[in-house]
Amino acid sequence: QVRLVESGGGSVQAGGSLTLGCAASTRPAFVGWFRQAPGKKREGVAGISVGSGTTYYADSVEGRFTISRDNNKNTVYLQMNSLKPEDTAMYYCAAARWYASRWSLTDEYNYWGQGTQVTVSS
Repeated sequence: QVRLVESGGGSVQAGGSLTLGCAASTRPAFVGWFRQAPGKKREGVAGISVGSGTTYYADSVEGRFTISRDNNKNTVYLQMNSLKPEDTAMYYCAAARWYASRWSLTDEYNYWGQGTQVTVSS
């Protein structure tokens, strides 16, 4: 069992930055960040292999968001720059027991955090 606790959400103006954190009770193999806006499907934003550090990004955030991990703290971060109003959503981190080859699919993950709200105003 892996318990995930997100932190770092909040409100920011367009063009601003936020950093989300996902602290895990034990080290998973793979962590993904997802987001879900009201009335929309949950979508994968970024993923990282905890062991190798290999990263993956959705096209919509490539070049603006950076996912990283600190294995000493069992924590994965999502640095979000140049935020846009369309980035507004509840953000969730998710952990997989194995390498998530289809990282953007929710079915790849075994554990989910409670979510943290990100609101970007224009």
